[in-house]
Amino acid sequence: MSKNIRIGVYVCHCGLNIAGVVNVKDAVNYAVSLSGVVIAKDHRYACSDLGQALIKKDIIDYHLDRIVIASCSPRMHESTFRKVLEAADLNPYMLDMVNIREQCSWVHIGEPEKATEKAKDLIRMAVVRSKLLEPLTIKEVKVLRSVLIIGGGIAGMNAALDLANIGFKVYLVEKSETIGGQMTKLDKTFPTMDCSICVEGPKMVDVFRHPNIKVFSMAEVVSMGGFVGNFTVKVKNNPRYVIPENCTGCGECAEACPVEYPNRWEMRLGTRRAISVPFPQVVPLLYTLNKDHCIECYKCVDVCGERRAIDFKQETEEVELNVGAIIVAIGYDFFDPSTLKEYGYGSYRNVISSIEMERLLNAAGPTRGKLFRISDGKFPKRIGFIQCVGSRDERIGQIYCSNACCLNSIKLAIQIKEKHPESEVYIFYNDIRAFGKGFEEVYRKARESWITFVRGIPPEIKEDNTTENLKILVHDQCLGKLVEFEVDLVTLAIGMVPQDSARPLSKVLHIPIDSDGFFLEAHSKIRPVDTHTAGIFLAGTCQGPKNIHESVSQGKAAASSVAALLSKGEIRIESTIAHLDQDLCIGCDLCKEACPYDAVRTENGKSFIMDVLCRGCGVCASSCPEHAITMKHFTDEEVLAQVITAFQG
Repeated sequence: MSKNIRIGVYVCHCGLNIAGVVNVKDAVNYAVSLSGVVIAKDHRYACSDLGQALIKKDIIDYHLDRIVIASCSPRMHESTFRKVLEAADLNPYMLDMVNIREQCSWVHIGEPEKATEKAKDLIRMAVVRSKLLEPLTIKEVKVLRSVLIIGGGIAGMNAALDLANIGFKVYLVEKSETIGGQMTKLDKTFPTMDCSICVEGPKMVDVFRHPNIKVFSMAEVVSMGGFVGNFTVKVKNNPRYVIPENCTGCGECAEACPVEYPNRWEMRLGTRRAISVPFPQVVPLLYTLNKDHCIECYKCVDVCGERRAIDFKQETEEVELNVGAIIVAIGYDFFDPSTLKEYGYGSYRNVISSIEMERLLNAAGPTRGKLFRISDGKFPKRIGFIQCVGSRDERIGQIYCSNACCLNSIKLAIQIKEKHPESEVYIFYNDIRAFGKGFEEVYRKARESWITFVRGIPPEIKEDNTTENLKILVHDQCLGKLVEFEVDLVTLAIGMVPQDSARPLSKVLHIPIDSDGFFLEAHSKIRPVDTHTAGIFLAGTCQGPKNIHESVSQGKAAASSVAALLSKGEIRIESTIAHLDQDLCIGCDLCKEACPYDAVRTENGKSFIMDVLCRGCGVCASSCPEHAITMKHFTDEEVLAQVITAFQG
């Protein structure tokens, strides 16, 4: 450690976020009195252009070799201030940040004197630590100009097309038979009321036909290795028992097949053959043989003839892909309303879900757009929609809003009234959330269409045993009294839930899941499509509930982030990683077992750390019994120095 250390301390007001509680001037005066501090200043917004220019100028003018910033969270602006140091020809790792916003002013808002004293303590600890900082070498690695996108819904497809059009090679992995995602099941899309498949169908074809895009349907990611810019991913192709190169999509096999079973894509309101496609516009147009329902009559083989497209012996195959970045866009699933027994879904035949209503109203659906009751085939003149089923419900632990349910129910209600003006439509709601461009106009149109909005969520639905009509008793918050309704059909506006595959995939990709089960972004405001694993990005509803236009926007944002990352051909890797002293290593492999990123390797009885894989989490260092592992930029000496000075006061 140099004896002539020159430290600059800068305390940010953050407007009034900090200065409204912490006495910034007092903190600055205290900082300048500390050993090694050459200059201490405050600034209203240290992260602003003026604030950064001030710090850069002082580094040059005062020959500063270490900087302490007392401001907001390092998570938000540490990279910002590192760039300032680098611009002033100072190693960017000669920086320490003190979080006096979240840790002082925000948590001690009613105790300004104590908040100020705590800020002083944190500044003193940072100054002591900064004296022990060492410059770190910045490494660069070459990157591959190829991208893996997991999930072929509307977000994944838009990301794929944007990247492919730039010139990147894109691998699109979709676990189902077709790309398109949940949007393919919708009839209309709000607020414009466009035909959903008419909008999405051509885009599905564009994706499949693009020379830079390779689509893997009925496939899933099973493992991932490598690091940002150089990932190695294994993809499992599940058999469809049809040879893609030979299948022409003529459909003769389906016509010959004698077996029918419920079509899951039609929400089991329709059927499909044991060899078939779920709907006519599938991409790729390849038929799938379901062995669980096939009786092996071989009529499909006979009619296929010389094309020889059917292969009963087809097996699972694994493909290894090398890519520079990954976009996760696996989408969402629908909440299962049968878990809420009070609404009778699965027991009452005339209680259906919103996605089932979509299929009933769709001209290409199982009923060709004819709306009728499941119980007797009659048209339901009185229809009720119950909102927030599986959303905003503390009882089931899903307190989040599913974003699209309000407008989706309003859209369906408008469709019903347009086709059947004589019908009575009721929407039972908590709050109508019609935020978004053009959404309020859709809500107004619903009111003008004489759709009745009842503010209150029914606690239960009761069925008339004779007519199978449904009785709803609800406390109308606007009227302030109980009101009873009898309807012919109830539609439950079911919310969005994470895909079952989200949690296993998070372990494969080493990306975290939030408390609701969706993938967690790096920062909701400044890094909304990034994850905590460099080179892996999020798009669409796998990150949280959102409507179609938001999913498209996020897909395009993820594509832009990937392009920015890979376009230069090489990238910097983080230097705050673990260093293993092999002279102290005893080869116990505890660090290897502990590492969540598979960054530790063993050779000749000794462990070593692959820099490009290490994320700097520190788990290996804490597990080493010989103290052979040091965390660069977070050494034991640095941390202990802070602890000691904290107690010295």
